[in-house]
Amino acid sequence: MRFFTRLLRALAAALLVPILLFEEWGWEPLAALARRLARLPPWGALLAFLLPVLMLLPVKVLALFLFGRGHAASGVTVLVAAKLIGTAFVARIFQLVEPALMRIPLFAHWYPRWKAWKDQMLTLVRESRPWRMVRALNRRLARGWRRVREG
Repeated sequence: MRFFTRLLRALAAALLVPILLFEEWGWEPLAALARRLARLPPWGALLAFLLPVLMLLPVKVLALFLFGRGHAASGVTVLVAAKLIGTAFVARIFQLVEPALMRIPLFAHWYPRWKAWKDQMLTLVRESRPWRMVRALNRRLARGWRRVREG
């Protein structure tokens, strides 16, 4: 058992050390980049927002290729990973550049309308019976999991 514990610790260290080193090395440059993004002019902000979206297209094409070759699990994995990472990245960039984007008349005109429509659609989905049933199931599962953990 002691050998197994040591092995797990060594494996965890081997996986975490590169992440910690990247974070240590990358923190200042990435923070500086974020500060520069927040000061971009409107059209530069639009480019900074759309570039990551466009960079995700080849990844989505890769997922389609995998689906076409019969690798459904791999295709779904690539698609889900791209969606999660891409959404987090693009959302953060949008937070930084939204004030500059709002200075573009076309964007300032359509974004609030789109946001209101999206919020209305999400409200309809959240009020639907299937959504409420899934939420209730999730709450029951979470309560059951807590009871199992607490012993």
